[in-house]
Amino acid sequence: MTSGNKKYFAGIDAGSRTTKVVLLNGESSFISAIRPTGINVGKTAETVLAEALSTASAQTHDILGMVGTGYGRVSLSFADTTVTELSCHALGANYTNPNIRMVIDVGGQDSKVIHLDENGNMVDFIMNDKCAAGTGKFLEMVARTLEMDLANLSDIHFKGVHPCSINSMCVVFVESELISLIARGESPADIVSGVNRAFANRIGNMARRIGLKDQCVLTGGVAKNRGLRDALADYLGTPLPPLDIDPQLSGALGAAVLAQRSSQ
Repeated sequence: MTSGNKKYFAGIDAGSRTTKVVLLNGESSFISAIRPTGINVGKTAETVLAEALSTASAQTHDILGMVGTGYGRVSLSFADTTVTELSCHALGANYTNPNIRMVIDVGGQDSKVIHLDENGNMVDFIMNDKCAAGTGKFLEMVARTLEMDLANLSDIHFKGVHPCSINSMCVVFVESELISLIARGESPADIVSGVNRAFANRIGNMARRIGLKDQCVLTGGVAKNRGLRDALADYLGTPLPPLDIDPQLSGALGAAVLAQRSSQ
């Protein structure tokens, strides 16, 4: 999709694992780009922005406002302003579905549950940023130990017959537990199903502490794990319909929405 000479509002989400850019135009459609963050956050963000602009057949001067967010937002010196990802995830979810009142976002190094109002403004939140349990890093370690890619943690989940009980959510100790389960002959499907259920319980307990609300969505790269989404919906007793966009883009989309609102 190309844009001709349209003007855009840009949102950049520099996450610990991936950097995302969304270019939002006045017609409420958007163009996006994403790639691994790597060690040089600022350079990666510039590269991803250039990719999105190329797709839009646009130039930097076609951007009317730019907001940066995410783990690496301090490196986005070229953004007009930077804000926390909490506000941006709320706005991004609201943009895709104004009825959403609760966002569960699982990033590479933290997880958070956000309450929002009808305008997409954050009204309350709870966050886990002190431990890798319940984050994308935890699932990456699980996949590595089981010699799978992350997609397998989604697909194989539904083949589990007797999900294993996972006692530790600590990245340091769970690896030994997984190795022990493999050694005693537990099937990969039952191990993965058990991991997803334990992960869902961890995140679900956070959500229950802040209070459950109807119209809840799961965002972040972990939301692509259908097995985890299914386990979390079961634990919470509420559906978690997938977003109409890549769940990794929610924060960048919210940042672009904020850039647009700030210009009005």
